[in-house]
Amino acid sequence: MKFGAIYMAAWLWIVPLVALFYVYAGRARTRAMRSFAGETLIPEISKTFDAQKRKIRHMMIVVAVLFIAFTLLRPQWGYEWQEVKRQGIDILIALDTSNSMLAEDVLPNRLSRAKLAIQDLVKKLRGDRVGLVVFSGTAFLQCPLTADYNGFLLSLDDVDVDTLPIGGTSLAKAVYTAINSYDKEKKQQKVLIVITDGEDLEGGVAKAIERAKAMGIRIFCVGIGSTEGEIIPIENEKGKKGFLKDVSGGIVKTRLVEALLQKMAIETGGMYVRATGAEFGLGLIYDERLSKLEKEEFKSRMEKHYNERFQIPLGFAIFLLFLTPLIGNKRKGV
Repeated sequence: MKFGAIYMAAWLWIVPLVALFYVYAGRARTRAMRSFAGETLIPEISKTFDAQKRKIRHMMIVVAVLFIAFTLLRPQWGYEWQEVKRQGIDILIALDTSNSMLAEDVLPNRLSRAKLAIQDLVKKLRGDRVGLVVFSGTAFLQCPLTADYNGFLLSLDDVDVDTLPIGGTSLAKAVYTAINSYDKEKKQQKVLIVITDGEDLEGGVAKAIERAKAMGIRIFCVGIGSTEGEIIPIENEKGKKGFLKDVSGGIVKTRLVEALLQKMAIETGGMYVRATGAEFGLGLIYDERLSKLEKEEFKSRMEKHYNERFQIPLGFAIFLLFLTPLIGNKRKGV
């Protein structure tokens, strides 16, 4: 047996609460009768009343509440195999994890804001596969294409500027890693979303764009940061805060470079969006472009479909609540 809504177990606290209420009410009733009639007169004035029947009614109500709480858990047992067909597109997200993503011209910083926006994008997906590439001076497939959104989000949570050991920024390596992550035999829509400040320190982007075009990959770019430039806060090994400096000791400033990102998007039939505080851009890309792309049917699979059995405890609860008022209060033969 399994439960379809285990989170509803939080309501089980009502069962002991109802039981305690009846215990407290019974004791309060006894005290009130003693103060009104005295210990010796109580048997005389209540000789037609059956206290045992009242206890049975209270127990039946408590059990009925228990069955109702059990119903909310949606108990399930027994299952059938069903073929599940899924349609969607493949979306790879390439996330810049270089030190420049620590800049705070977008609060709380560029990387944290980008991760929050990706989480919001995943909430919009319906059947699409999503994967994650992280890149700085090199690139790595953090999460392969998957329809397991919870697993994807767990991979995203682990990302920070220390995920990759090599500093710098290489957009070309991010694109090549994405290309190698796709199944070249399949024809479904392929989308690469690049989130970065656009600073490329390695070169080779033009050839990477040509490869992506040949593979039919559309590149959508989100530029994050300010064009005026921003210093990069860091912490040393002792936890002391400072700012990133170059080899000559000067403070490094990072700025958004849009031209290269616009080129990548235009040449592959994608779209460029500049992230702002009000609109990061991923939602806009999905609503205006990705949601309108033709969806391909992925390989169908067999899944267990468990049978709902909540009707059984619900039926018992209704039966007990219907039976309770029929018990009455009077003793038999009185």
